[in-house]
Amino acid sequence: MKKPNAIHRFIESLPRPELFRAGAIMTLIIVALVVVGFFYMPYEPTAMSTDRLQGVSFTHLMGTDKMGRDIFSRVMYGSRVTLLVALGTMIIGAGLGILIGAITGYYGGVVDEIVMRIMDALFAFPNVLLALIFVSLFGSGTFKVMWALGIAFIPSFTRVVRSEFIRCKHLDYVKNARLQGVPDLRVIFVHILPNTRGVLLSNLLIGFNNAVLAEAGLSFLGIGSQPPFASLGQMISEAQEVFFKVPSSVLGPGLVIVLMVLGFSLMGEGIRPATQSLD
Repeated sequence: MKKPNAIHRFIESLPRPELFRAGAIMTLIIVALVVVGFFYMPYEPTAMSTDRLQGVSFTHLMGTDKMGRDIFSRVMYGSRVTLLVALGTMIIGAGLGILIGAITGYYGGVVDEIVMRIMDALFAFPNVLLALIFVSLFGSGTFKVMWALGIAFIPSFTRVVRSEFIRCKHLDYVKNARLQGVPDLRVIFVHILPNTRGVLLSNLLIGFNNAVLAEAGLSFLGIGSQPPFASLGQMISEAQEVFFKVPSSVLGPGLVIVLMVLGFSLMGEGIRPATQSLD
């Protein structure tokens, strides 16, 4: 009998492996669409033609928009933009949030109080509204939206990591490490942080969903990727007036957003009972 590999053992160890598996399949479909788009697209996403508002056909799998651009090619490109912006948002927001939460939670004191009051003030605003404030100050564009969303996501990760560090720093293994003279940075990043990975993973999956929706929302408002380059939210915004003539112009990018969000949501639900048991 073939011995199961590490990935199979990990999935089967989860309380709800069927949800995680379903979410992983949806996510892999989107990732495959994005990866293929780096090497091949049926048409250039920005190329216009006289075949405007064409329906679904073998030539154009999702039809064409009002400028004659191939919708399927633009969905492939837009999926890349949305996925990369969401990924960049998580790197910025989670990276800085984990660092701030780890330091403030471990050391505490006056600095912790000041930082957390700032984070509480920022956390009071919805992520999209906070991102809109940053965009209004620094301008629109893909990378500026990525940074704006990343900064807006810092407070949520800071609060989660801080609470975990406050809980863990009083445990015996941390006290023993400190008694042995282990430097603080090693205690923070080697002893405590790895033991918060369960809670962090669940929050990273939830945060990625929020980042996808936030990016799509900002692009829908015309703040994200600028024409002629495609993003999923921008495509939905442009296609509103021709929805009844070419339904795929809205359904295509909408379906990709749904698969992105639902895929990561199901994976998060699949591991959530396990992460809750760590508390």
